[in-house]
Amino acid sequence: MGITIETNHLKAVLDEKGAELTSLKRKDADIEYIWQADPKYWKRHAPVLFPIVGSLKANTYTYKGKSYHLPQHGFARDMVFELIDQKEDAVSFRLKSTEETKKMYPFDFELTIGYALGGDGLTVDYQVKNTADDEMYFSIGGHPAFNVPLEDSFEFTDYYVDPSPMKSRINLPLKEGLIDLEQRTLGQTNTTIALNHELFENDALIYETKGLNSFAIRNEQSKHSVTLSFKNFSYVGIWSTYPKESPFVCIEPWVGVADTLESTGELTGKLGIQKLAAQDTFHTKYAIVIK
Repeated sequence: MGITIETNHLKAVLDEKGAELTSLKRKDADIEYIWQADPKYWKRHAPVLFPIVGSLKANTYTYKGKSYHLPQHGFARDMVFELIDQKEDAVSFRLKSTEETKKMYPFDFELTIGYALGGDGLTVDYQVKNTADDEMYFSIGGHPAFNVPLEDSFEFTDYYVDPSPMKSRINLPLKEGLIDLEQRTLGQTNTTIALNHELFENDALIYETKGLNSFAIRNEQSKHSVTLSFKNFSYVGIWSTYPKESPFVCIEPWVGVADTLESTGELTGKLGIQKLAAQDTFHTKYAIVIK
């Protein structure tokens, strides 16, 4: 059973497994903005990606001369978090390292994820604390999936992604789940991106980001939209399934990214990896606004 938070006009539901957002609605409209995890297409709603984002070469990395194995996007999304605080309009969860996690990821950590409703949307807050006396390496990211279409009277192709600011960003293409740096290009995010399923033929669209960014899913024929905005994330992924034509699109803010084709597997040299000093805390957040 989910944990519900609400305001006068918004309602969200969270799950202790993965500290995952499973529903986000406006009370004045019968619209579900979050994908409802139909396993026919994709079994998740909005998983948290930690302690890696994307795939490792052969699901393996090395640290201090020892090899470890991690699945795509890490383990946090499949673990049960502790509920540490709950208010009417906000909730927080925490995941701590254990002997089992250290078999996959040899660091002591506390991952705290907070959700707070306000205005027209939801703020998602990430805090990663290094609880050891040695440095720690990690990545973290969001993977929220939004229903497209938002209303039954429309089609997937009636929608588009609206980037802000409208400027070109470096596009990092994937090849068999890994970043192909040699093929990186200047992505055309200086205009809107019309949605069609073939857009995801080569997996996610991945862009480098700096500063304040927002990516909205809109439809010229409807007043309803969803916007995800962030400041301190290095990358964003835009994804849906292909060739299976799924009725959702993910907008994914990431601090970190998949291994490159040239990756040596050494964690400390991984593209986008974050280094956190002993007993230090990393903090970032993103917001979802629904109209």
